[in-house]
Amino acid sequence: MSKDKPYVLFETEGSYPYSGGGVSTWSHILCTELVEKVDFELLAITGNPYVETRYRLPENIRRITHISLWGVDEPSDYYDDRRPFSYQIEKKSRVSKKVVNTYFKPIFEDFIECLFDPYTDVKRISDILYGLWKYFQYYDYKQTLRQPLLWTGFKQSLINNFEASDLSYNEQPRVFDITFGMRWLYHFLMPVAAPISDEIDVTHATLAGFPALISIAAKYEKGIPSMVTDHGVYMRERLINVGQADMPFFSKKLLVDLSTMVSRAVYYTADQISPVTTANKEWEKRFEAAEENIIPIYNGVNTDLFKPTPKPRQTQGVPTVIAVAQVFPLKDIETMIRAADIVRKEIPEVQFKVYGSLEVDKEYVARCKELVSELQLEDTFHFGGFHDQPSMIFNEGDISILTSISEGFPYTVIESMSCARPVVATDVGGIRDALEGCGILCKPRDPQDIAKGVVTLLNDDDLRLELGRKARDRVLLTFTTEKSVNAYYDSYMKLAANERTPWKERVQVKSVLKLLDHVKEEEFEYA
Repeated sequence: MSKDKPYVLFETEGSYPYSGGGVSTWSHILCTELVEKVDFELLAITGNPYVETRYRLPENIRRITHISLWGVDEPSDYYDDRRPFSYQIEKKSRVSKKVVNTYFKPIFEDFIECLFDPYTDVKRISDILYGLWKYFQYYDYKQTLRQPLLWTGFKQSLINNFEASDLSYNEQPRVFDITFGMRWLYHFLMPVAAPISDEIDVTHATLAGFPALISIAAKYEKGIPSMVTDHGVYMRERLINVGQADMPFFSKKLLVDLSTMVSRAVYYTADQISPVTTANKEWEKRFEAAEENIIPIYNGVNTDLFKPTPKPRQTQGVPTVIAVAQVFPLKDIETMIRAADIVRKEIPEVQFKVYGSLEVDKEYVARCKELVSELQLEDTFHFGGFHDQPSMIFNEGDISILTSISEGFPYTVIESMSCARPVVATDVGGIRDALEGCGILCKPRDPQDIAKGVVTLLNDDDLRLELGRKARDRVLLTFTTEKSVNAYYDSYMKLAANERTPWKERVQVKSVLKLLDHVKEEEFEYA
């Protein structure tokens, strides 16, 4: 690499720059701190197209490719502004029943076969995902996937898979399952139609999921090295979310299997996997990550911004517990509410304040508010909504609390620690890495255990102050922004210097090889 700065394709889903939360905080810090050293292009996947950036973006973010999985009819509606409209018309005109039947259907059939067996050979899965991307660089996405022969083939594959399966299901696949399944594939695979810029030196996915489909394609097509950062473990959180969702069995199975095969391929093709905690390592290895490629990089906090100050006048003399969390099921706010009820019986004047978005899951927010009312906690438990000065939040309280059932290495924990406010948190993800010896770890979904930790700290001033000092010292030693950002910059420089070897030369899947031979023979223009 001869450039002064590496050019990084930074891939996100449901976070930066359109939503708040820990991953977005981390993303913004990383991009902003590297403003003089790295140029970024964002590939941001969202659930709908009607979003606005939540951040003042630094000048080194050169471009944003926004991919909305829902709310649009076809990929070119939202990201392909690099080419004239005539180019899109030409791609549409190339699609015919013969082309789809000859070059796309065989790859699609191989894809469906892997979907029903997501633990098959991961190299085969990766080859096929690349084949899908390669096809859609020449042929239109919507015109291809609307072909009835693909829907018919998917239907027959689902029925055949059900009949051949040894598993005993309580229900058989219905028309709804077939229609819903094909619709999901149409939308979730939209990223494979995105182009790849020649400028890119490194791809960096913020999770081992659908945004990283472009990392896989870039590795095959141009030999571009890739890295992935695991905050939580994508598959662990996908399993939790799907398990709690109200949807038919086959819909759940399809989504889990699709996520499994994509996640395995992302880890397999990644040059560097950097979890934000060592706790994620076993999950990553289970999903095909090579152990030698796993290099943890902890999150860091700005200790000049997040620093201890006296409590403000409104909370002085009042035992106050602060939580910073978007209100949705993974944060398990219901358990926090039940813990508050127990604490109140020991410390009647206690106040719990939760700061975080109330828009992520409005149904869950309503459920939480109903529980507050049911337990008559209106004078004890308060939802503060979004707070625009996060560095001031933790100093409002004596301690902070986190009741998540799944986490990576949450910013809220180290931000509270940096403010010398000890944390009572569930022992999930990488929280132990931060808190052990300077906070209280509790069992998830156990309001009694969590309440015990809160009462212990609120009733023991010496212990609370001692753990607060230890927490601040640990952050200064290990979890600073400078340490974290420098580790990512070093990774970018190392990866960008790698010799590029496009993986398309090692493709073995016949359907993909057939497509590659075809596009070599034709005079297409896509780059």
